[in-house]
Amino acid sequence: MTRADSISSRAQEIFGTPVFDGAAAVRGYALNAMCFSFNKKENREAFQRDEEAYMRQFRLSPEQADAVRARNVAAMIDAGGNIYYLAKLAGILGLGVQDIGAALTGVSVDAFKQKLLNAGKDN
Repeated sequence: MTRADSISSRAQEIFGTPVFDGAAAVRGYALNAMCFSFNKKENREAFQRDEEAYMRQFRLSPEQADAVRARNVAAMIDAGGNIYYLAKLAGILGLGVQDIGAALTGVSVDAFKQKLLNAGKDN
């Protein structure tokens, strides 16, 4: 076992934490490439005009396309999405950082905000 394999296997053991490793990168390539394309305004506009055509252009898997349609960031991560790339898509969809945090932790946005406020009081 190489050092990288050892690190990867240990990382996989973090309960509830999706790991973006080589396998996830391969699985999520199409979704991440699409999200990277949103660095250009004309691509964001094209996506907003016709999401289905734009997803087909990048050959998203059915799982990835369903996650985008559902606006389900957790499912996008499960489909290999990298949160740094997904942030562009989240912005287009009108989702903020707290919306994403709430979705990933399985609580409402208000509960997530309160959780953040409570954590700040502990310092």
